[in-house]
Amino acid sequence: MYRKISAILIPTLIAVGIIVYMLYRVWGDLLTALQHIVPIYLGLGIIICLSAWWLRGWRYNRILLGLNYHVGVAFSTACVFVSQTVNLIVPARLGDFVRIFILKHDYQATYSEGISSIVVERVFDIIAIAVLGAASLFFIPNIPGWLTIYIYIMIAILAVAFAFFIFLIFVGKLTTTNKYIRYILTMLDEIRRASLSLRSILILGISSIVIWMLDILVCNSVAMMFEQQIPFAVIVLAIVLGNLVKAVPITPGGIGTYELIVSATFAITGVAPGVAFLIAVVDDLIKNLVTLAGGIVSIYYLGDWVIPTIKSALWSKLDGGKKPDA
Repeated sequence: MYRKISAILIPTLIAVGIIVYMLYRVWGDLLTALQHIVPIYLGLGIIICLSAWWLRGWRYNRILLGLNYHVGVAFSTACVFVSQTVNLIVPARLGDFVRIFILKHDYQATYSEGISSIVVERVFDIIAIAVLGAASLFFIPNIPGWLTIYIYIMIAILAVAFAFFIFLIFVGKLTTTNKYIRYILTMLDEIRRASLSLRSILILGISSIVIWMLDILVCNSVAMMFEQQIPFAVIVLAIVLGNLVKAVPITPGGIGTYELIVSATFAITGVAPGVAFLIAVVDDLIKNLVTLAGGIVSIYYLGDWVIPTIKSALWSKLDGGKKPDA
């Protein structure tokens, strides 16, 4: 019981602590920024965010098609919405496990196929943000020293991704009698089938770049809402770094850590700390609220069996495989 509570409570307290500390430091600038907003850009940001979610669902549909599962875009979008909504609530991206159970329930997909589909999605996401982050650096003069480590991280990501795809080419030729290694090889072969054809690479690669460009445009709309002319390359870099930090499961949904790194990146252009923090908060708030709303609608769309499935999947992970309390 205590393990369940601490697994959620401690990361949540860390997120709240970061937000409260940053609010305390920039409260004066924040109040000034709120007096000069252009609301129309808020609506534009929400529309762009919804478009990005539809494209995420379409991309996941193509991944599942590569695994020979013919599902509708509405279903694939609902899968992504529900899993990401759960990720807003619990740490360590445990919400991804929910998607695996949804595929199992509705299409009898194996657990390895569910995991493989998520791995493909994550790999293309990471490659896309690394490419965009690396490209943005060419348009930003006088990059601060503290960003150097992230430059190396993005280069390393691209190198590892390239090596991973090379390895996948030879996966089908490997055999073993060990059941655990065989299970891993099965997953790698599924990943290869879903992502390694020229058609798949083009479709998933281009759609991933567009998805993250839309994510960046949401933040750009928020900056315009507060009448800030932040160079687009800096916004690209801020979103890339914010999502790299989100990948480290310190807080649920990366709340707090995301705002910290995004506002710090904006500060290199001379944006007032309060305004930079406000842009980061509103940007993340738009994305999280759209995710939450989409998740709720998706649960109704998929059926009432989803809620107990979520509870069973999450508590079993948080409590060492034990069944949840009734």
